[in-house]
Amino acid sequence: MKKLSLLLVCLLCAGPAAAEDRDILGVGRLFTNDYLGDRADRWRSGSYQVSIMRGEKWAGSPPAGLGELLEYRLRTEIISSGPDSGATFDRPYVGSFSLGVHNHMSLGPTQLSFGADLMAIGPQTGVSDFQEQFHERFSLPDPRGVSAQLGDAYHLSGLAELSYSLRLSDLVTVRPYAEVQVGVEDIARVGGDIIVGSIGHTDMFVRDLGTGQLIRAIEAGQPGAAVLMGADWAYVGDSAYLPENMGYFAEENRFRGRIGLHWQIAPRVSFFYGLTYLSEEFVGQSEGQLLGGLKLNFNF
Repeated sequence: MKKLSLLLVCLLCAGPAAAEDRDILGVGRLFTNDYLGDRADRWRSGSYQVSIMRGEKWAGSPPAGLGELLEYRLRTEIISSGPDSGATFDRPYVGSFSLGVHNHMSLGPTQLSFGADLMAIGPQTGVSDFQEQFHERFSLPDPRGVSAQLGDAYHLSGLAELSYSLRLSDLVTVRPYAEVQVGVEDIARVGGDIIVGSIGHTDMFVRDLGTGQLIRAIEAGQPGAAVLMGADWAYVGDSAYLPENMGYFAEENRFRGRIGLHWQIAPRVSFFYGLTYLSEEFVGQSEGQLLGGLKLNFNF
């Protein structure tokens, strides 16, 4: 635990010494759940991500300087077995909690983000206890595979994304991107998103790790709405979630397709609902799944 605490302190204190000049420019949140999509409770069962953006100011795009805009990211996720996997479990149960810091900057018209997350998995996180208590409280079926979940472990992951925003009109922006992740899962990904509507074109977006949905982390505030559509393809190497020495094998190719509605109701009140299709992630998974994502922001 001492090593974990030291790493967490290092992550939280990342950035230049002038951090006292920074303010919280915005907070992005996204809750995802399988039940909000295809009304099941399986595989990528649920997650919650919070992104706290700190910097001196927001001018419609990330600053050019290194360390001038930092995202402090907290994320928790539940990955469970499928209900149609019979007496055995088709994939291990994972309860995870992560804390990280990511830098966002502009390289001309291109945006670069990179950072690291320290992730804890296993019963030590309390995630499985929380899910079991929640299911018991609301008379839901017991979560599958908790008794055979992956053991306590820590993983340090690095993540980098390069994107390009092409403004086609006042209402349309196209954002192709490429992403590389190493650590808990080794993934190389390419894809893109399209923003169609009156808002979002000068907002600061961060990406949800599991679904790829773009989260408005710094909102311009003007009322309006926008539809976001996106898709990506990934090549997957090693995955700590699917240990091969336990007989699990990750699918080398993954596909995600997503759509969502961002609605700025008032300057400090916003709403999001989105759907994401995830293709099969492991050998033996019977089908893909549909996740729902939800956010309601009240900033006072």
